[in-house]
Amino acid sequence: MLYALQEYAYYAATPMRMAARATRDFWGSSANPMSGTALGRTMFAGADLFSNVTRRYGKPAWRIESVEVNGHPIRVRPVVVWSSPWCKLIHFARDRTDLRKAGRRSLQPPVLIVAPLSGHYATLLRGTVETFLQDHEVYVTDWTNAREVPVLEGRFDFHDYVDHIRSMLEAIGPRAHVVAVCQPGPPVLAAVSLMAEDNDPNRPASMTFMGSPIDARLAPTAPNKLAQERPFAWFRSNMVHTVPPPHPGAGRRVYPGFVQLYSFMQMNAERHQQAHWQYFQDLIKDDGDSAGKHLEFYDEYLSVLDLTEEFYLQTIDIVFQQHLLPRGLLEHRGRKVRPEVITDVALMTVEGEEDDISGVGQTQAAHAVCPAIPEDKRELYVQPKAGHYGVFNGRRFREGIYPRIRDFITAHEVAG
Repeated sequence: MLYALQEYAYYAATPMRMAARATRDFWGSSANPMSGTALGRTMFAGADLFSNVTRRYGKPAWRIESVEVNGHPIRVRPVVVWSSPWCKLIHFARDRTDLRKAGRRSLQPPVLIVAPLSGHYATLLRGTVETFLQDHEVYVTDWTNAREVPVLEGRFDFHDYVDHIRSMLEAIGPRAHVVAVCQPGPPVLAAVSLMAEDNDPNRPASMTFMGSPIDARLAPTAPNKLAQERPFAWFRSNMVHTVPPPHPGAGRRVYPGFVQLYSFMQMNAERHQQAHWQYFQDLIKDDGDSAGKHLEFYDEYLSVLDLTEEFYLQTIDIVFQQHLLPRGLLEHRGRKVRPEVITDVALMTVEGEEDDISGVGQTQAAHAVCPAIPEDKRELYVQPKAGHYGVFNGRRFREGIYPRIRDFITAHEVAG
């Protein structure tokens, strides 16, 4: 019912949204002699803000056409190298001729960046991908919005996620490096554990976990406390809804992305209100640069996807309520997951000092869960003054975190 009400509200607001766009175009037109006046700028700003707040945000484009390496522009082309109804594995192929001109003649380590499946599209990691492309062959998981997958395609749960990670590592080939950003930590560690126990030649040479809830019992944050305080039945009854027509996945039970978005925005409601007020003021002042940065951020932040009921509820149960992985109790399709057998996969953990989603300690718990990894194959890093988003994007990531990950991967690429 909630999903249908949300759709009704969107369509009901369409006449007002169209009127706001017409008002914005009228007061923003250079042919209007009043457009540059205080009244004109105020009317334009108000109409533009209303239009942006009420419109639907679709899946953003990657918009990665080139990166700079050693001062040289390198053309980049996204190529789908593996896919299922639930995910596409994208290889951001760099032009070999451009790389040679930039002085990069040898093959560089392949890195699988596992994007979170927790409400936002993989494009949230655009800056992460661009940074890694300076030194690596980059692959990224591009998860599908559950409301776009027809019911006939079947289920997708936590264990399917684990199988997907393993299949994608096998598609990339031997001794790649895997980087799990936020949510994927537990299923990625489970997949690597199974591959290590099987002596799979495609097991990664290293695994890096960034702001991941490996053990959500440690330094619990507001989302962790909510998962603990509410009974499992509450999540099933209140957080799962049915996709309405005309979406291709009509009839599928999902955890809607707009519910996740509302929850996150409520955590920092005042900050978001101030950001929109500042955007309004920037439009009045005709500060296009500041307004553009606001739009760029919220075009990404407000674009959300749905999660299948089974994946969402199993993640709540396995990761945030029973903590099966750190307790050594996780089973995958009737087989016990044993991180303690990992011996030749290097391990790095990255946390943000001010992370309010995955508290300091939750990610570095991976070191205790994997006791057989030698000390010379481990690294633990906590970035000062970094929040959750800053762990994988922004200046602190580029200048403080990424160089350490790059050097870690390079060191264990040689060892591999």
